[in-house]
Amino acid sequence: MTINHKHINQIFEYDGSQINPSWAFQEFGIYGSSVITWIGPVNITPDNLKDFADVGLEIKSNYMVNFICEFFDQQPPNMRVAYLRQRLLVMIFREILTEYGVETNREGDDIFVDGGKLSISIASVSLSSAKIHFALNLKDEGTPDDVDTIGLYDIEVNGQHVFTEENLLDLINETVTRFIDELETIENDISKTKVLG
Repeated sequence: MTINHKHINQIFEYDGSQINPSWAFQEFGIYGSSVITWIGPVNITPDNLKDFADVGLEIKSNYMVNFICEFFDQQPPNMRVAYLRQRLLVMIFREILTEYGVETNREGDDIFVDGGKLSISIASVSLSSAKIHFALNLKDEGTPDDVDTIGLYDIEVNGQHVFTEENLLDLINETVTRFIDELETIENDISKTKVLG
């Protein structure tokens, strides 16, 4: 499976509509499986909520790194596989944070640092593809009042800020590179493994 990554330099809002199928093709002309990344606010409108548990809640932030993943390799798309890939992405990012010396906790698909919620995520499927949205606060600004949050730019190790505008794109690219490599490695392992029986 070939997966293309494109980082969009333009700042725009994630409102939940980007989780719709073939968004990367419709907006950027990108065929096939892809990971699209960009920086922008998040304000998910009620009509675009995909998680029944989130109905009635505010999901918003002034400044986030957004990842939209879309996969066409399974027909029909499989919700369980979509969620397994989502968790893989979350765990890869958490692994990278650990390498930077950042201590984290994970609850399902949510990452926490110093008790503050750093990330949001959802996975779902359409008739043609599986989709994942994964986003990370950059600053603790514009988030819901009833949720303790933290941003990447707020994180300190030994009194020093770990992430800045200067190294953010490197963090994004490293995360996507490792994620794609894991998925491609799985495909390669499947192709060379003898079935049982």
